[in-house]
Amino acid sequence: MTMNKIINFYNAVFAFIHKYSTDIFKLFVRLYVADAFFRAGLTKLGSWDSQMPFLSSSAQYLFENEYQVPIIPWELAAYLGTAAELILPILLVLGLATRLMAVKLFMFNIIAVISYPTIWAGGFYDHKLWGVMLLVTVIYGQGKFALDYFICKKNTQG
Repeated sequence: MTMNKIINFYNAVFAFIHKYSTDIFKLFVRLYVADAFFRAGLTKLGSWDSQMPFLSSSAQYLFENEYQVPIIPWELAAYLGTAAELILPILLVLGLATRLMAVKLFMFNIIAVISYPTIWAGGFYDHKLWGVMLLVTVIYGQGKFALDYFICKKNTQG
């Protein structure tokens, strides 16, 4: 390879990265946050034969004794919280109603911090990071690597 070909290849690689870097960054943000929430939801899953079907005994204990979810009963909070942690991240990764899912996860994140005071000791940094990343998605959108992008693109062509 001649030096010009190397330089042209180098420039082409970084032109490509520059062209898609914003969309790659937006996808990375969505994947990172979704992974954290989805894994938390998986830890709360239990079996059919537990006291509360689908919830692990540790999740039941946490919602009943540790988490201080305001307004709603702990049983309802346990099911809604687990469902939110399992469903919203999937939609966020797919990029379906992305901004709405990011807002919902942002609010869920705030409720988690308020409801579990012991989080301040060790996990508050993570929740701040996730909150900022969710706000990035709310403000700047989902990018091109999302179903929303293709749905909107298709609807504006017709």
